[in-house]
Amino acid sequence: MTSFNWQKQSEIQWDERASDWSERSVHMWNRGSRKNIIPFIEKYVERGESILDVGCGDGYGTYRLLQSGYKVTGVDLSNEMIARAQKRLHRESSVSLIQGNVLQLPFENNYFRGIMAINVLEWIEVPAKALGELRRILHREGLLFVGILGPTAGPRANSYKRLYGEEVICNTMMPWEFQQLASEYGFQYVDGFGVYKRGIAEEDAAQLPLELKQALSFMWIFMLRKMK
Repeated sequence: MTSFNWQKQSEIQWDERASDWSERSVHMWNRGSRKNIIPFIEKYVERGESILDVGCGDGYGTYRLLQSGYKVTGVDLSNEMIARAQKRLHRESSVSLIQGNVLQLPFENNYFRGIMAINVLEWIEVPAKALGELRRILHREGLLFVGILGPTAGPRANSYKRLYGEEVICNTMMPWEFQQLASEYGFQYVDGFGVYKRGIAEEDAAQLPLELKQALSFMWIFMLRKMK
């Protein structure tokens, strides 16, 4: 019986999903669930600083960071995603795109002033290990921006078959679970915001405690500071 290789299966499945993902990415970053992420980063990270886009996919989020004036590196496990990102950004000589594993990133300690990882850690077999690697390469005064699917997110269904004992490559966690994990790995929660489905007014959610805001969210965006 062949053992399940999470990393290899993840690479295969994201290669297969690359076309569908690419069709939706522009809308997600410009008008959809990710539209407020880059403006949020701009509030806290000075233009010209180095930012790593982990799980860069087809490179549109990377492109948006570049347009905002950052020095950007994109990394993704999927060769097909990186190929699409290279095609999108082939005229941008200042961008570096790397096919690689978030558990073993080819960067020096304390290298990046900012790291963006949107819906990445849910796809890692042991998210804690990936978080430790991100901490290693984040500058002592850097900021980590992480997007974690909330309870109302449809993509959480990718992990459903684990209830039948089937092997899946999606390791969903609740936002409050990630927040605890981050604190245990030496990160301080500084700020964040929720992305909500229609039917939930942001002004109404704003009056709720953090845990209830996260409980209603489609996705929660964390801004974390590396503690010394």
